Amino acid sequence: MTSLEVLTVGRVGVDLYPEQADVPLADVSTFAKSLGGTATNVAVAAARLGRRSAVLTKVGPDGFGTYVRQALEGFGVSSAHVGTAPELLTPVVFCELNPPADPPLLFYRLPTAPDLTLTDADVPWDVVRDVPLLWVTGTGVSAEPARATQRKVLEHRGRRTHTVLDLDYRPMFWPDAETARTEIGWMLDHVTVAVGNRTETEVAVGTADPDLAADRLLERGVSLALVKKGAEGVLVATPEGRWTVEPNPVEVVCGLGAGDAFGGSLAHGLLSGWDPVKIARYANAAGALVASRLACADAMPDQREIEELL
Repeated sequence: MTSLEVLTVGRVGVDLYPEQADVPLADVSTFAKSLGGTATNVAVAAARLGRRSAVLTKVGPDGFGTYVRQALEGFGVSSAHVGTAPELLTPVVFCELNPPADPPLLFYRLPTAPDLTLTDADVPWDVVRDVPLLWVTGTGVSAEPARATQRKVLEHRGRRTHTVLDLDYRPMFWPDAETARTEIGWMLDHVTVAVGNRTETEVAVGTADPDLAADRLLERGVSLALVKKGAEGVLVATPEGRWTVEPNPVEVVCGLGAGDAFGGSLAHGLLSGWDPVKIARYANAAGALVASRLACADAMPDQREIEELL
């Protein structure tokens, strides 16, 4: 792949979705697998919109690791920076589709996930510095050695334009919220864009109030803050002003992956030079489409689908 436009860093896995709806996980008899993981889904979403993307991550030396690489390439995402952790297994995530808007997840990532073992030797340093858009996540600093590696990546990047932090707080990956606030907060001083929901902003900057959270994010030097407010839309804030973008009502089938579709569209909009409100409207539509479908990576919309909804 030449002229890479988007590099995401972090979580990858195999999502297993029940093929029987509205039943407890214990009663599910068959599952369908799909590519998953926040950083991975964002790269796929960006690729669906025509962007040349890649993921910096790791898998295990197993069949699921082979599947991850093949699936990425099938979606048009480069697997050139997907390494292998010899002693670990590729993560698997089971999803229970009840409630559909916020389905419970069961992560199999023990003793640790390969993506949390990223070291300096795994990083394409020239790409990290020069790629037009770099995407990092809060989960990426939840454990060592990935925490130190992602910090070095951001320092090497030097807060270049379009360095995006997905707050991506998942409590099962952290010993406590205070540790998460310290580590995610450090990254805020090294990125230009921050995006997250109210729970994630509360962890990152100490408040779930969207306007106050936006104030605190901007005070840390980001040029664009997006706070997702669920059914109330998305708050878009820059040093010049702020706006609320209304949601797109849909019948929710599975809320998983909607935020990642938002992220891929955010990346596309930033690289396209759109104004912040247009970016948020486009990203909102992408997220709504994925929420109305089952699966994550496989459900990412293309430009025609987003524009039709808009």
